[in-house]
Amino acid sequence: MEYDTSTSIKFHIHIVSTHKSQWTGEANYGNIVKKRGKLWREPIKRSIFVCREKTDGHNGPLRRITAYKTNTYNDMSELIERFLKYVKFDTQSDETTNLTPSTPGQYEFAKFLKKELEQMGLEEITLDENGYLMASLPANTSREVPVVGFIAHLDTSPDMSGKNVRPRIVENYDGGDITLNEQKNIVLSPNEFPELLHYTGQDLIVTDGTTLLGADDKAGIAEIVSAVAYLKAHPEIEHGKIRIAFNPDEEIGLGAHKFNVDEFGADWAYTMDGGEIGELEYENFNAAQARVTFTGRNVHPGYAKHKLLNSIRMANQFILMLPRWETPEHTEGYEGFYHLVHIEGSVESTTLTYIIRDHDRDRFERRKKELEHLVRKTNNEFPGCCSIELKDQYYNMREKIEPVKHIIDIAEEAMRRADVTPVVVPIRGGTDGAQLSFKGLPCPNIFAGGLNFHGRYEFVPIPSMEKAEKVIVEIAKLVAQA
Repeated sequence: MEYDTSTSIKFHIHIVSTHKSQWTGEANYGNIVKKRGKLWREPIKRSIFVCREKTDGHNGPLRRITAYKTNTYNDMSELIERFLKYVKFDTQSDETTNLTPSTPGQYEFAKFLKKELEQMGLEEITLDENGYLMASLPANTSREVPVVGFIAHLDTSPDMSGKNVRPRIVENYDGGDITLNEQKNIVLSPNEFPELLHYTGQDLIVTDGTTLLGADDKAGIAEIVSAVAYLKAHPEIEHGKIRIAFNPDEEIGLGAHKFNVDEFGADWAYTMDGGEIGELEYENFNAAQARVTFTGRNVHPGYAKHKLLNSIRMANQFILMLPRWETPEHTEGYEGFYHLVHIEGSVESTTLTYIIRDHDRDRFERRKKELEHLVRKTNNEFPGCCSIELKDQYYNMREKIEPVKHIIDIAEEAMRRADVTPVVVPIRGGTDGAQLSFKGLPCPNIFAGGLNFHGRYEFVPIPSMEKAEKVIVEIAKLVAQA
């Protein structure tokens, strides 16, 4: 659809997302010039627009729209269009299916990306039965340079729905509250999320308050695809062979389990899976999961004295024996925690699911031993009623990154060249890069730009995504120059 804002500017708007009577679209626009007695549009730039419908007073198919411009972007505006398309795919992972990928939506998204990469003209494109998608941008230099990889994950968190995501662009954020959903009174406020104020004056992509956004990690995917497209469109930029990969099930700790490092064939890689702009991470939690099961005995409560064993009460007693302040809501930085993530139970049987996290390996092992100690203590009071299953998930990648610290130096310099201040911080979580580093592929983590992951308050500043794309391009340049 087209809209004349004046006699001098004309737009052709491609709708990339909709919400009620509002569209988010991308437009080519330019000056109207007169040639041979006719008016012609002379393209200048591409820009992101938010468009609202105006009624025409008839039921015909034509619609008038008003278009107001967000920040004007260069040819990286394709990044935003990609992201807005990607978040439409429902790719929540599910640890209960015992499948890879754990949900069919991830494979559908991978097939979509495979087609896009084929259309871009990338090479060595493979998509295996487990949903691992890999591709190559061939080197355009005759010199031998290392092969560098960029990786992101297809899935979104099981913690909140990723179905029917309706992204919205908030232009020129003014520092106040953002109403995500007026009907349900869902508000993204700097009073609860003060980091919003770091992005005053920027354009933000937010949710409608009923789903997560999916910037974790579809922002990373969009940044990688857009950076590779940029390099392919600019052959004057010298670079070595670049490998990219998109894998399933990172959010349930299985993203790297079936990742074929030998097939990927990179000397090292970076996951684009970090948070705020500037984040560079090569330290992460050591991680484990614990399932603690309590077995009770149900008897009619009127005749239960000295007979009934209530597994729910046992579980509650166990919960209270763990240190109150060593939980996620009371820790930061390098501080570890026990996190109770699920309770399911009845009088007969109750199960607690914990995740255990600590950057220090010795403290991590002590945390696991403490849970085992509490199980023995519970069994002393209720013989044979408590059991535990412990499973390590991943380890701190620092020990694998420090011997190849130059890959951190390259990332830091790339950020500086992109006018981004590197912020080296420990990951209070894990990435596929942690597991890949232990499989022989050193793989630190770079910011993708999103914040408040895994929930309705997730958002991503558009300039942060653009900077992440630029960092990828600068890394490619630096590796070739080295």
